[in-house]
Amino acid sequence: MDVRQLRHFVAVADTLHFGRAAERLGMTQPPLSQSIMALERDLGAPLFVRTRRSVSLTPFGAQWLPYVRAALEGVAGLAETAEQIRKGHAGRLALSFVSTADYSVLPALVHRFRQLHPDVELALTESTSDRQIAALSEGDGQVGIIIPHGNEVLPERFAYRTLVREPLIAAVPESWVAEGRFGDVTTHLPAAAVIASPLIVFPRHAAPLFYDLVTDYYAASGVNAHVVQNAIQMQTIISLVSAGMGIALVPASLRNLARVGVRYLALEGAAPELETGIIWRRDDATPTLANFLAMVDGVAADHGFGKTADMAKPPEALAG
Repeated sequence: MDVRQLRHFVAVADTLHFGRAAERLGMTQPPLSQSIMALERDLGAPLFVRTRRSVSLTPFGAQWLPYVRAALEGVAGLAETAEQIRKGHAGRLALSFVSTADYSVLPALVHRFRQLHPDVELALTESTSDRQIAALSEGDGQVGIIIPHGNEVLPERFAYRTLVREPLIAAVPESWVAEGRFGDVTTHLPAAAVIASPLIVFPRHAAPLFYDLVTDYYAASGVNAHVVQNAIQMQTIISLVSAGMGIALVPASLRNLARVGVRYLALEGAAPELETGIIWRRDDATPTLANFLAMVDGVAADHGFGKTADMAKPPEALAG
């Protein structure tokens, strides 16, 4: 069957008269009758009961009619759908993100994108930076929110843009503060208290820059971090802090993750800064991706994510 046959069927069903249906379709009656009979042969069932005086739908034809109407409406809308996809107002965008982004840049980006492009399917996947880069290399996904890999140079096929740089703070067990383990601490944690505490941190393979940023803070004081547990989910790290297993150095935006038994304290002195940015394949010309990238600058300006100069070019380590 083809679309013309379906239109022929609907015209006859609407008029219940082959002559009037043929007139409506701008054709003669014999080819219309032949078209309907061919359709009935393909379906293996009659669509109409024909007598010399009348034409009526069979029970099968009556039940099939709404599906045919829906199919024809879909066909009629294909041109408009194609235009919407071409402009990036419809289709799909696959966005992956590190767990830390869930408390900083991700909510604002998702909210704004859904406002601007409500008909685009936004597929969100939480993943570590290394897995996102590997997936994008294999052609999976379109854009990722990552913590860049320090001095590791990204392949030329990737583009990168800084979104935010934020200081690290300490997430510590509330019970330790109450016990006076850190002395008279209210808002800021001294470096001596940090380096003397067991540490919970991402594994290095999952977030090399984050891991090195944290351990370099200890190294600056001449000690090695005493890592008691690795975890790849920020929620897990904070839960382990709540359980009293150790402390964690986390992005300042993690203050948005309220958890019973955890206190967030700023670090005394100059705190290390963690960078978060977006990565995508340069050869991906998908309209939905282009619209997402165009949106990022505006959201960054509205929410104070990074600086315009920072976002215009990748950091030296990633520029190649």
